[in-house]
Amino acid sequence: MFTGIVQGTGEVTSISDGGTVRRFSIEMSGLSDELGMGASVSVDGVCLTVSGMEGSVVDFDAIPETLERSTLGGLCVGDAVNLERALRMGDELGGHVLSGHVMATAEVLGRSEVGEGVDMEISVSSDIRPFVMEKGYIAVDGISLTVGRVRAESFDVHLIPETLERTTIGSKSESSLVNIEVDPMTQAVVETISRMMEARQ
Repeated sequence: MFTGIVQGTGEVTSISDGGTVRRFSIEMSGLSDELGMGASVSVDGVCLTVSGMEGSVVDFDAIPETLERSTLGGLCVGDAVNLERALRMGDELGGHVLSGHVMATAEVLGRSEVGEGVDMEISVSSDIRPFVMEKGYIAVDGISLTVGRVRAESFDVHLIPETLERTTIGSKSESSLVNIEVDPMTQAVVETISRMMEARQ
């Protein structure tokens, strides 16, 4: 489990394909202390398992399903990624509960500078649109954000300077792709109500 409070960014130092997996090596300087084999880390919002370590460079393996469903398939050496280590008992839950299971990718449709912050419009597919609600939570590249205006095929997020500085989202421009995970509590409520309404028909 994760909170969507990104702890830092890391750099992809190497990528290799072998068999049915693609291995990413990521420099996690400052975030790799006491990290062990088999630990879970959110990489741009995708829950990955530590498969190797050498100093502060950590290896993760991704299967084809993960590469196709997320933006990880498009990563290149030198790219920066958002990082969050798994939530531990007793940790502060500062964002909202996330599983690290990305539901879809979405396109940045536009961005505008607003003072020191940024407003960003992001596309939303029809299958996850019912779970995107104004003032609700959503995770974009693993970042817990509050949804602003919602349209039929897009939604807005408002990014504060702290988020822009701590994460990679400030580097996203129009047409960039991002990973999306909806709030699981919202999803559960919407799906439960939908099933109840269908049962009454």
